[in-house]
Amino acid sequence: MSRTMIQAAVTMNQLQNKLDITGNNLANSQTTGYKNRQAEFSSLLFQEIDNMTAPANAQGRLTPDGIRVGSGAKLGSIDMDFTQGAIQETGRALDTALLGKNHLYQMQVTENGGTETRYTRDGSFYLSPVNNNEEVMLTTKDGHPVLGENGRIVFRDDFDSITIQPDGGVTVKRGNTSEHVGTLAITEAIRPQLLEAAGDNQFRLPDLGELGFTADEVMQAAGTGEPMLKNNALEKSNVDVAKQMTDMISTQRSYQFNARTITMTDQMQGLINQLR
Repeated sequence: MSRTMIQAAVTMNQLQNKLDITGNNLANSQTTGYKNRQAEFSSLLFQEIDNMTAPANAQGRLTPDGIRVGSGAKLGSIDMDFTQGAIQETGRALDTALLGKNHLYQMQVTENGGTETRYTRDGSFYLSPVNNNEEVMLTTKDGHPVLGENGRIVFRDDFDSITIQPDGGVTVKRGNTSEHVGTLAITEAIRPQLLEAAGDNQFRLPDLGELGFTADEVMQAAGTGEPMLKNNALEKSNVDVAKQMTDMISTQRSYQFNARTITMTDQMQGLINQLR
């Protein structure tokens, strides 16, 4: 197989991955708190051909001597865009929208017999009955416990109304009496690009030991003193649908050009083989 066909085949495989990322962004354009993903490409190993060492050839030259022939491109990284999405008023008491760019809610997820802390921007919360229906617990829409500063937020269910304050405090009212039942443990991602997507609009910490970081160097408690969230509202996805459609068309064109390269190379080799 010729070098041209190898380059085209490798690049087509990586362009398909970018199409998958773009499709995922479009599918989540209406998902609460979803953050846009962006594919970044890098060149694969290249070779230097016909290097010339004559000193005269280097005069006025801005690039290294010789010709560099690559072997295509690969998907170098998938970067997440943590810019703030639009805030939409909902009027629902348990809906909240984070105001800090890299702020995240914490939740406790149990899967395959193990429990871990995960993070999300989705502030659509619910109440789930616990302890023989005598108490309720604040959960995500998937039923995962939302973590407060002192663990799970659990309180008696005989309340008249509930309010989540701008500082994350959860207050319930019983008659003329108000009771503070917990405070949301809002955390800030110092290095958000190190977070690993865990599915269902959730993030987790990767194996930081391999990356040379500690948990405190990646996540820390959000600062206090300023409003950290807006209640009765949700943060919409920050996906720009128009840009994603443009990227999808551009990627499809690139895929078609590389496919055409393979076809034309095959035709040229066929003509060469027919020469007598």
